[in-house]
Amino acid sequence: MDETMTETVQTAPFAPFEWMLSARYLRARRKEGFISVIAGFSFLGIMLGVATLIIVMAVMNGFRKELLDKILGLNGHILVQPLESPLTDWKDVADRISQVQGIRLAAPVVDGQALASSPWNASGVLVRGIRSDDLNNLTSIAKNIKQGSLEGFDDGQGVAIGRRLADQLSLHAGDSITLVAPKGAVTPMGTTPRIKPYKIVAVFEIGMSEYDLGFVFMPLAEAQAYFNRSNDVTSIEVFTTNPDKIDAFRKAVTEAAGRPVFLVDWRQRNSTFFNALQVERNVMFLILTMIVLVAALNIVSGLIMLVKDKGSDIAILRTMGASQGSIMRIFLITGASIGVVGTLVGFFVGLVICLNIESIRQFLSWLTSTELFSPELYFLSKLPAEIDVGETTAVVIMALTLSFLATLYPSWRAARLDPVEALRYE
Repeated sequence: MDETMTETVQTAPFAPFEWMLSARYLRARRKEGFISVIAGFSFLGIMLGVATLIIVMAVMNGFRKELLDKILGLNGHILVQPLESPLTDWKDVADRISQVQGIRLAAPVVDGQALASSPWNASGVLVRGIRSDDLNNLTSIAKNIKQGSLEGFDDGQGVAIGRRLADQLSLHAGDSITLVAPKGAVTPMGTTPRIKPYKIVAVFEIGMSEYDLGFVFMPLAEAQAYFNRSNDVTSIEVFTTNPDKIDAFRKAVTEAAGRPVFLVDWRQRNSTFFNALQVERNVMFLILTMIVLVAALNIVSGLIMLVKDKGSDIAILRTMGASQGSIMRIFLITGASIGVVGTLVGFFVGLVICLNIESIRQFLSWLTSTELFSPELYFLSKLPAEIDVGETTAVVIMALTLSFLATLYPSWRAARLDPVEALRYE
């Protein structure tokens, strides 16, 4: 009989009463309202930290992807420049390079700087002479013509300009633009600038402000005459099928050229820009991770105060037969619930904002009557967001891990509480 009465009933881990008590401790009464407030702020901290981290990483990824697509859509993946002698045999060299497996396009170009002017304004531009077929193969240009057409580009003396340049000069397709080059005809009085008007046959808009403002495309033959290059070109822009495997193409392109050339790939041309972007991305990740860590520490402080407040309750539970493991699991569930719910809500909030980031930007710009994320500063006319599944998963796992770790110490303290000491002054 005595043995039956003293026998302890062992409950399974995470029993219903443990979940019930955890839920009860999350709903604090009026006198315990302060603890409930701390729990609320911990939840908000975790949610905002996770959401912000997901949004920032997605926007940074979007910036990199969009900029990479714009840059590589206009500039060649490999720039072939002549060594020892001018590139007078550019036709043969371009044909040989274009036959290399994996080479999508080899476009001879003539590059030169000039001043573009109109009766209303002026702006410095990069004039690029290019063949009509090569220009039509640049989808970033050919598929984004907003005014005019590229038909018969080689036959005339017309030029194609960017949308932002057209807006700055107050010009449209069909209008005339004047190009001024510093190196013109040589006279007894010195070199005089070359000034020549051109008809605008097309206006394009890539979506990258630097290119839409600074590029003027001209027929190759006309560019050669304009920049005093009778039979040679500046370089050959080579486009590959896979820019990430550029090293595999370098040797083949050098051999196909059949003459001394100097190669510069897109990573070397844009290394400073993309390295700065990568550093900024890593720093932002570190800073925002700290925000999530601070939110997790809020859970620690909230649970410690809850344990102190519930000392008598813990003692009564222990005297009624609750094990140390049960007490630990009760507070573990309480703290983990805050972290898990906060992380999941933050994940969905971040996801929704990422999917509607451009609409939100436009709304905030309208609300504040200011231009947020100006294209002149951020290069892109739209705010991109590219959600990386791996990164987002890593953020969620990190937040959940920090939340669980934050609950361990307060739960252990609650389990180690001596019932006698807790009830001594009750």
